[in-house]
Amino acid sequence: MPKVALFNQSGSKVGDIELNDTVFGIEPNTHVMTEAVLMQRASLRQGNHKVKNRSEVRGGGRKPWRQKGTGRARQGSIRSPQWRGGGTVFGPVPRSYSYKLPKKVRRLAIKSALSSKVVEENILVLEALSFDAPKTKEFANVLKGLSVDSKTLVITDGLDENVALSARNIPGVTVVPADGISVLDVLGHDKLVMTKSAVEKVEEVLA
Repeated sequence: MPKVALFNQSGSKVGDIELNDTVFGIEPNTHVMTEAVLMQRASLRQGNHKVKNRSEVRGGGRKPWRQKGTGRARQGSIRSPQWRGGGTVFGPVPRSYSYKLPKKVRRLAIKSALSSKVVEENILVLEALSFDAPKTKEFANVLKGLSVDSKTLVITDGLDENVALSARNIPGVTVVPADGISVLDVLGHDKLVMTKSAVEKVEEVLA
C-alpha cells in the first residue's frame, strides 16, 4: 500500500497514512485518462454556434432576373448559398457535444489520475482543514506551511463554505468536495491536497 505523510493544518508532520492500493496504487492508464479529459472538455462546450441558411437570411424574395433569355444562369434568389450574402449550407447549429463513457472506464480514469499524483509525489494529506470564518490569509498560511506554491486542488470531505470562500481569491487554488472530484480537475493541478476524511470518503466510493 502506498504511504504518504500526514500533516496538520500548520504544516507539521504528525505521522503517515496508508492509502488504499486499489484507488491510489494502480498503474495509471494514460489512454483512459485522456478519454475522460476529452469527455469532460466536450461537455463544457456551449455548442450555441449558429449560422443562417437560405430560408433565414433577410431578403431575396424577388427573382433577380427572368428565367430565360438573358444568357445568364437561372437564379431564384440572391440569398442562395452561391451568392455573396446568401445562406450557409451545412453550417453549425446549436447542439450538445457531451457524451458519456462507460462507468467502469470513468472509475478507472479517476483512479489512474489519483495514482499518478502518488507516483509523482504530488499528493499531500491533511489531518483536518477548517476555519472559524472565511480568511484568505489563513488559507494562504496553510499552503505556505505545506510548501505549496503551484496550482493546487484542495479536496475536502464535504462542502465547507468557510474553506471555499477562504481559497476563492488565491490564484491557482481550487476547492472541491470529495464527491465532486473529476479527472480534469486532478490532472489540471500540479498539487493535490486532501483531508484525511476526504481520502476515506474517496476510498469508500472507489475501492
